Amino acid sequence: MARIKVHELRQKNKTELLAQLKDLKAELALLRVAKVTGGAPNKLSKIKVVRLSIAQVLTVISQKQKSALREAYKNKKYLPLDLRPKKTRAIRRRLTKHQASLKTEREKKKEMYFPMRNFLGLEFDPVVDLACFPAICYLCFLNGCVKLIRSFLGFV
Repeated sequence: MARIKVHELRQKNKTELLAQLKDLKAELALLRVAKVTGGAPNKLSKIKVVRLSIAQVLTVISQKQKSALREAYKNKKYLPLDLRPKKTRAIRRRLTKHQASLKTEREKKKEMYFPMRNFLGLEFDPVVDLACFPAICYLCFLNGCVKLIRSFLGFV
């Protein structure tokens, strides 16, 4: 028996595949009996081919089942675990983009009441960028912008 071509297996339906699998398993059992009873060498070399064919048929059956499940769960909210992308454990446990972008009420209020301030066409957060304050003062001094320094400090 020559090796089975997988593209031919994919054309068959489930019942035909199961029938072929049954035939191959029966043939393998006969070959194993021949091996024990001291059969011909050509039968012994055939065992490997039959085992490979069984594996190919089982693979095609499982692939067809999985693709049918993927089609069934295509537009559903939840996917079975074995159909979800594997990725890595850390990535699977990571927050979703939406969850990570959510802000607390306190953060929203803080951003609303203390927006970013604009100096010389650059945006600065007065709370965070106090470390940049000397550089801003120097830039303003070079430009002669005392008004900008005062606005940064909140005197205007």
